[in-house]
Parts: sequence; structure tokens; C-alpha cells
Amino acid sequence: MHISDALDALAAGDVARAREIADGGGSPLAEALAEHLAADRGPGSVYDQPAAFAAFVNGGGNTALYEAVVAALGEVYAEARPTTLLDIGCGDGRALRPALARPHAPTAVTLVEPSAALLDAALRDLPGATAHRTGVEEFAAGLPDGAVFDVAQSTFALHTLPHEARDGVLAELAPHVRVLAVVEFDVPDVPHAGPAHRRFLAETYERGLAEYGADRRLVAQGFLMPVLTGQLVPGATRATWEQPASRWAEQVRRAGFTDVRTTPLHDYWSSPAFLLTARG
Repeated sequence: MHISDALDALAAGDVARAREIADGGGSPLAEALAEHLAADRGPGSVYDQPAAFAAFVNGGGNTALYEAVVAALGEVYAEARPTTLLDIGCGDGRALRPALARPHAPTAVTLVEPSAALLDAALRDLPGATAHRTGVEEFAAGLPDGAVFDVAQSTFALHTLPHEARDGVLAELAPHVRVLAVVEFDVPDVPHAGPAHRRFLAETYERGLAEYGADRRLVAQGFLMPVLTGQLVPGATRATWEQPASRWAEQVRRAGFTDVRTTPLHDYWSSPAFLLTARG
């Protein structure tokens, strides 16, 4: 049976059947899914294993992806000439560090990152940054009236907020941001966890895992399988609320930003990455 049948079983809540199908799959995704389901791990953040996340973002197709992201952020800095920068969900600084080496990069940097391990890793290379170990919801709600950032950027982080929560965060940020720069994936416009979405996940995660060699098991078990199953298993801890680029643009406009533009960046294994810019 095809791995998409295992995902169908997951979406139906039949984890045992999904594991049975995956056990006989023979592909990298089937093997990874079977191991993950056999381990019966409890709920938790997909960022609880920093080594797995680091192996993921520093390998496979992420190498070329982040080169495109860094170049795009450099262009934002060149146009905005910022002094102050807010990085929302900075992670370990994978995109931020090389971007700050570009011309016209800001000198005052504020980091917002809920993972202590990832934030500590970012601060090792950015000791002068102001750091907030918290979620962006709490950070945005607590901003004083006079706080303004020349650029607020977020690379592959805002999708971790449920859509309604993201509405609130963007609305809170709009009065405090001159230029917004968001990098995300332009995913297909299909119903979440429906048949088309499950087929899409089966095809793309198979491609993504194939890009990893020695680190494949670490990446799969520590990051990709929790993300995958969290989107399908009823009651599981969901880690991503992605949407098409057009809906990102609509959401940003709805929050009060203007001059919203989207630009294609890189054809990644899961979906094409794009840059969204707007004015607060």
C-alpha cells in the first residue's frame, strides 16, 4: 500500500493501522513514520531537540533556500536602511547572522524566540542583541506605545501561530513597524488534512527526506515526523498553520499594513518560498 494510505489512517485516528501500512512501505518516509509511530512519543514542541532542528535547517535543500533568504533580507535592508531590527522567531540565527553581514544591516537587534536552546545558540554569535525568550504573542501585546522598529522580519516562524492568533499579533505589531518582511512557503490552497492535503504531504515529505543522508534519522525523528503527524492525527500537537501566499497578503492587509507585496524566492521541496514585504 502507498504511504498516502498510512496518512489517511492517521487522519482517521487509526494510528495502529497507519503504523502497519508504514511498516511495509520501504521508502524513507514510510520507515521514518513507522519508527515515529512505534515510539509513541507524547505531545511536545518540535523544537525540543535543537540538534535535529539544526541538522534540518543546515542540510538538504535548506542550503540553497537560506542563501536565497539571506539575499532577499539584504535587499530589504538596502532599501529600508534600518537602524533597528526585530527578528520574530529567530531560531538559532540561521538566517539572521549572514543577513547582518550584508551592507546597510541594522545595528540594534531585538530577538524574540520561545525556545531557550535556540535563543542561546543565536546569542552566541550576537552577544549585543536584546533577547526575549517568549512567544511573539506575549511580546507584541507588551510593546509600549512609543516602540518602533525600522524592520520587523520573520523567516519560517509565523506559520507556527494559529491563524486567529496570527491576526492578533500582526494587528499588535502594525503600529510599531515601519517595514515588515516575512518569508514563508506558498502552499497549495487545499482543505487542511483533507485527501488532497494528505497526498501533498506524502509526496513532499518523501522528497524532503530523500535530501538527507547521515542525518536523515535525526531530522526525521526529531523534527519532520512530529510536524507531519501533528497536522493529521486528531488531538495531536499541531506545529504549523501554513497558507497560500495570497492569504498571507490578505492577512497582513487585514492587520493594518499597506503596500503589501509578495516575491518568489526559491523552489523548495515542500512548496515555493516567497518574501512578503509591507509597510506598517
